[in-house]
Amino acid sequence: MKLEEACAKKGLRMTEQRKVIARVLDNAHDHPDVEELYARAVKVDSKISIATVYRTVKLLEEFEIIERHEFRDGRARYEAVPEDHHDHLIDLKSGEVIEFANEEIERLQEQIARKLGYRLVDHRLELYCVPIDDAGK
Repeated sequence: MKLEEACAKKGLRMTEQRKVIARVLDNAHDHPDVEELYARAVKVDSKISIATVYRTVKLLEEFEIIERHEFRDGRARYEAVPEDHHDHLIDLKSGEVIEFANEEIERLQEQIARKLGYRLVDHRLELYCVPIDDAGK
């Protein structure tokens, strides 16, 4: 579902600038931070301020339309709340964030929780990696 549709569904009033920011997030294939969102949004509407981007991101996060991630690089990064669960692999050398899903990992997490006397209700898995050819250096 597009972010604008998700906002409408949750009753969030969408200004033109919020629509631009939502579209920029929809078109992001990475996990941009606020500064990256701002740089992309001003290319569409030069009147958007960084304060507007910060406020919009905060609002979208409060309405659970986007998720905040902190991948150990000191920046808060964002993505639309996914329809399907996925985890993240972060390349520490390049900063690239790779989304993946793995049923075996999902089953193992459920088994661990159950073995310890719990029912798993949510989780977030982040793998921090370096390319194999750099690992020995």
